[in-house]
Amino acid sequence: MTAIPLPPTHLLTVREYLSLGEDEYGRSELQEGSLVMSPSPIPNHNVAAYRLAAALDQQLPDHLEPILDIDVDLLLAPADGPGTCRRPDVAVVHKAARPRVHAEGGSLRASDVVLAVEVTSPGSRRTDNVIKRLEYADAGIPHYWIVDLDDPVTLLACRRHDELGYVESQHATHTFTATEPFAVTIGLDQLY
Repeated sequence: MTAIPLPPTHLLTVREYLSLGEDEYGRSELQEGSLVMSPSPIPNHNVAAYRLAAALDQQLPDHLEPILDIDVDLLLAPADGPGTCRRPDVAVVHKAARPRVHAEGGSLRASDVVLAVEVTSPGSRRTDNVIKRLEYADAGIPHYWIVDLDDPVTLLACRRHDELGYVESQHATHTFTATEPFAVTIGLDQLY
């Protein structure tokens, strides 16, 4: 039998959060210094994220790549303050970031991310549509997509507008086609 570890007794910095490691706390994120735990996603969620990343990988420009489920320091607080570190289901990043993250043993930075994608689950709709939408915009991530697997599968594309946070640029069912932040066509019905 495994006991659930006691949560930290103080607000964490991003460095402290990253030092916890995967084995101790499982799937977690850091929100304003507080550890936020999530249950493992259902298989349809994982399949959709994987298929989306694979479709993106075939169409991205050479300097970009998709990465699944990786910590992103949103850099919303000083390094010694309560941090926010999220794990988008898919992050499209500059390829140059991966060697740096590997060498430093840390996380991606918000400035490495061109596009953050969340695939909603029944327990994550509010977080994905409200909280992460605000946080990713505040962190300066230029584009944010929200994929909802309810029938029909939809993709809400948002782009960052300096004064307004994210503004919705497209809401698609069946097929999503975009020219920014890169040219891409995604068959949404094939994600599920």
